[in-house]
Amino acid sequence: MQPEDDRETLAAVQLNLISGLGPRLQSLLFQRFGSAEAIFNAPGSELLNVAGIGPKVSAEITKHSGLEQARKEIEKAHQHGIRIVPRSSSEYPASLKETSDPPPVLSIRRNLLPEDRLAVAIVGSRSCSHYGRTQAHRFAGALARAGIVVVSGLARGIDAAAHTGALEAGGRTIAVCATGLLKTYPPEHVDLASRIVDQGALVSESPLDRGPQRGLFPQRNRIIAGMSLGVIIIEASEKSGSLHTARHAMEQNREVFAVPGRIDTPASLGCHNLIRDGATLVRNFDDVLESLAPLSSPLKTDHDQEIHTPRELNLNEQERAILNLVDTVATPIDQVLAQSQMPTARVLSTITVLEMKRLVRRLPGSFLERTTG
Repeated sequence: MQPEDDRETLAAVQLNLISGLGPRLQSLLFQRFGSAEAIFNAPGSELLNVAGIGPKVSAEITKHSGLEQARKEIEKAHQHGIRIVPRSSSEYPASLKETSDPPPVLSIRRNLLPEDRLAVAIVGSRSCSHYGRTQAHRFAGALARAGIVVVSGLARGIDAAAHTGALEAGGRTIAVCATGLLKTYPPEHVDLASRIVDQGALVSESPLDRGPQRGLFPQRNRIIAGMSLGVIIIEASEKSGSLHTARHAMEQNREVFAVPGRIDTPASLGCHNLIRDGATLVRNFDDVLESLAPLSSPLKTDHDQEIHTPRELNLNEQERAILNLVDTVATPIDQVLAQSQMPTARVLSTITVLEMKRLVRRLPGSFLERTTG
């Protein structure tokens, strides 16, 4: 049986198809009843006890308890190479599960990978300047070349520049779409979406055929923040929608970065306000890496190396080789010297560099320890 075919997944898909049930109401229903299947099994009188659920929505839930719409939705997804992933799946992003209103199901075109945990979002103005577009492309390219996944929203302007920068650097990028995956928006980004599928993935919480609606765009911003270690805001005005993403990131305990612009232009006023209020001002890729928090658990790369903190991505080959000989518990320096197969002086100088970069610390008795914070 496919994961999409079990009754709980069917129920979650059906719940997502009911008009008037947004992410917050779905979360309240799950908190009250524990599962999507239990929601459909609940009598109308109990549904009405949930804050925000009125007679109309309660009647819709009861009406669709047969889950026929969900079966058709999943069949259509299969026909278009899209998988519907429930929150219970191991493929569902672990960092997104930790947020306050995680989508019960995600539609995914292509695959989400373990290395997607090492992701940074880039968002900003749709009507950006040449400066903003250039910075988005530059930051995304640098992140992608270091092995960091770039997350954005497929919108015009900064989002498109970020996706393009990651693609042109040969990296991986994920687009979190507000619309359903069969309704690419904006329509002129159909080709860009196709390129993203080749080097990453498209993700949406919306039903497949849902078109653009005003409330969907700020709503999906919580997913962009939830799938990322941090969010870079580039060229945001005082009322920019990208500030919603920054707010979600703060609420989810993610890092918030802002790229400064000219102080006399309204186009960057939102970024400057974020910096004034405590967001990290970033000038380049190194500023981002230095500020990102450690991973919740080590990530093994394709080259069989463990990444504990994003700062490790900025090491040269020699520094990385020595770091990988140091454990997170006390490791004898003599053991590192013996295993390195490098001249002693070079190993010791490299250890000093790693200490300066706060990636190892010396312990009494000629021991080293790899730091994870």
